[in-house]
Amino acid sequence: MRSIYCGKLNKSHVDQQVELCGWINKRRDLGGLIFVDLRDREGIVQVVFDPEVEGLMDKANALRQEFCVQIKGVVRARPDSQVNKDMATGEVEILGTDLTIVNRSEPLPLDFNQQNSEERRLTYRYLDLRRPEMSDRIKLRAKASSFVRRYLDSNEFLDIETPVLTKATPEGARDYLVPSRVHKGSFYALPQSPQLFKQLLMMSGFDRYYQIVKCFRDEDLRADRQPEFTQIDIETSFLTSDQVRAITEKMIREMWLEFKNVDLGQFPVMPYSEAMSRFGSDKPDLRNPLEIVDVADLVKDVEFKVLSAPANDEKGRVAVIKVPGGAVMSRKQIDDYTKFVGIYGAKGLAWLKVNDLAQGVEGIQSPIAKFLTEDVINGLLERTNAQTGDILLFGADKRNVVNEALGALRIKLGLDFELTRLDQWAPLWVVDFPMFEEDDEGNLHAVHHPFTAPKGITAEELEANPANQLSDAYDMVLNGYEVGGGSVRIHNNKMQQAVFRILGINEQEQQDKFGFLLEALKYGTPPHAGLAFGLDRLVMLLCGTDNIRDVIAFPKTTQASCLMTNAPSVANPEALKELAIAVAIASSEDAAE
Repeated sequence: MRSIYCGKLNKSHVDQQVELCGWINKRRDLGGLIFVDLRDREGIVQVVFDPEVEGLMDKANALRQEFCVQIKGVVRARPDSQVNKDMATGEVEILGTDLTIVNRSEPLPLDFNQQNSEERRLTYRYLDLRRPEMSDRIKLRAKASSFVRRYLDSNEFLDIETPVLTKATPEGARDYLVPSRVHKGSFYALPQSPQLFKQLLMMSGFDRYYQIVKCFRDEDLRADRQPEFTQIDIETSFLTSDQVRAITEKMIREMWLEFKNVDLGQFPVMPYSEAMSRFGSDKPDLRNPLEIVDVADLVKDVEFKVLSAPANDEKGRVAVIKVPGGAVMSRKQIDDYTKFVGIYGAKGLAWLKVNDLAQGVEGIQSPIAKFLTEDVINGLLERTNAQTGDILLFGADKRNVVNEALGALRIKLGLDFELTRLDQWAPLWVVDFPMFEEDDEGNLHAVHHPFTAPKGITAEELEANPANQLSDAYDMVLNGYEVGGGSVRIHNNKMQQAVFRILGINEQEQQDKFGFLLEALKYGTPPHAGLAFGLDRLVMLLCGTDNIRDVIAFPKTTQASCLMTNAPSVANPEALKELAIAVAIASSEDAAE
């Protein structure tokens, strides 16, 4: 039915007979001549229907937006005065010689000429995907996937599939469970990551593995998360963390060159501790020049307990962000920023404006100035290199609260004050993560996952002082997004059991959950390391959008539902009976929670 795509026509095709298929994007009747813009996945071309071609005008008159048609015609060059430089096919048009209306279209529930709500776009996703903007994103995703496969194939990686129905393992989120009909009362888990399978592949001797694979996590969603997402999964044997980073960094650099014509350059490397200290985040956006500065030592003796209490708490932090030119902030703006940091647990936002640096303390305006001595104020100004017209915004609380609150505030301030260089790219490796983090009850949890190797210590040394050990883990960050993360894996049975014990997993639970892994570690396991990229996030950045749903053909909402198919839905009672499953109906109180 088709001899060429609409968007691929150009002057080299002049005088050729072509057969085109697609949708009517626009129709115009100009004094007897009927013009239509015909659209397919590759672009749009103008078609002219002339009354001199018999039998076509009645059909052409019937055409409306989104009719599906086949058009035969002759390619001809447009006169110079009529060339449309805004269209890739703007130098040519088609003189229609035959028209077949394959299918008519009712008026669309979406208006392609205006902004539609995301809810409506997701409900009629099959129509939304017809828009050139959306079509281009999905095509770029396909090209990015193809690029990854070519790159990894050329570097001797093997594409190997791993199971989708598997056993639940701790990966940091809740599992999606699948009941077994054969083994009533038992469940498979959909993989949050093929973590254990790729390690087992290393034990099997497949020393370079990759897979572009679906992963599933039942967690709270946001603009850059989905319950099912696509991961570029990479694992290697006999390579160090530096070598894994070098291979994967080269892949991303070449990807950006191919699709954006941007040279990202060599990626800087930053320890986790530095990232948290300077930016309050393990995925800092380095396009933003604002930094967080510690000042606990300067305020530990002040009478203002809001500052001095956390300054004297080993788990506390007192820090400030200096905003150049920020002294113009109104009280309402400061109140709005105070509400913003409250989202992250901060109880308030102290501030200090530098109205005139030359006047010293007299040039300072702040509701907490009466609690600060002249030496403290001068110390704050000197450490932050504050100038006339700047403002200092304080965070004082538990370390994690200050990091989250000021880290998020830093991002918001960078955008609000137009300090973030949005036209630039800022890649980064963050390395040397802690092995464990402590919760409010004093229990330790793995920062990455429980199969990550500690850095340069024995199992005995790890168990003797687990809270202060570093892992051989690494994350790739781009413009404030974690686009990939990985680590060197534990390849020693003794070390793996030590980590399980630190995490409170007793021997019986170790055998129940990970017996197959502990057994496999006994048989000549090679040292191995890997990294997984979020394909959706990479494509989101390549497309210049900040919503991951824009680059997934059929995404879920932030409530993990599909508006188009109304999934999830109530299961058939007979199917539940066959699976020996009874459904407890939640009370209104449970539903509210």
